[in-house]
Amino acid sequence: MLDKVLASFDEAVAAIPNGASIAMEGWGFPATPQNLIAAIKRKGVKDLTVIAHVFIPLIWSEEEGTMPSVLLPQMKKLIAAVVGIQRLGAGAFLKEYVEAGLEVEFTGFGTLASRLYAGTAGLGGIYDPVGVGTLMEDGKEKRTIDGEEYIFQRPIRPDYAFVAAHTADRLGNLVFKGYRASQPLIAMAARETIVEVDKIVEVGQIDPEHVVTPGIFVDRIVEIPEWGLGTPQKGRALINKLGEIDFVRNMLFGSVDRSEPRSDGGVEDEATT
Repeated sequence: MLDKVLASFDEAVAAIPNGASIAMEGWGFPATPQNLIAAIKRKGVKDLTVIAHVFIPLIWSEEEGTMPSVLLPQMKKLIAAVVGIQRLGAGAFLKEYVEAGLEVEFTGFGTLASRLYAGTAGLGGIYDPVGVGTLMEDGKEKRTIDGEEYIFQRPIRPDYAFVAAHTADRLGNLVFKGYRASQPLIAMAARETIVEVDKIVEVGQIDPEHVVTPGIFVDRIVEIPEWGLGTPQKGRALINKLGEIDFVRNMLFGSVDRSEPRSDGGVEDEATT
């Protein structure tokens, strides 16, 4: 039986060369492969192409949690649908890297998923109506089909996928918990898939009906240690910290009106958080 379990994240990324393309998620704590991102940063490989649906700046320390954006100094290209946080200047955090030569390719959220699927299925590409008449069509082939304009989008087949799952067996069959985003699709599209998981179990301990990503799409697995990024303990601490940041709290929960009603129907204090 092929055992895909490795002892460390550094070992898992050891073979990744300069110039590799890596797909990963970066939105939602449970779906971000934080330990693999930290390992590839430590390795220091250069000229990476990072493919991520959401690419936002880090607003806490890397010891607390990490995101794909920490790889910016090592990147030559970014393919993403959502870049930046509006309250933090949107994509302004990329400016110095773009000026230094970083290529940024914007794509629609669903378009990115479709391009990854095209890579998985061996398709030559897709015709997509999203972005017609915008900068997203620049330099791309267009075609009119049944009176509608479409942009030709090439498939994406990353060299590597970084995936965060809940449970894996030693063959690489994966179970996700909560937010999985496009990680099953990323795992299928990539030539090699590396997974970090909360728990590794023996073959036969996962109900086949619960498997989301079959082991045939997984090459390497590392179990997150107690001190690793993405553990429930670090997750709770990070969520508590996010709740202390005004713009994050307002973005997640909206403004809270703390005013007191007056007997005449007005309010004593109209200040809101």
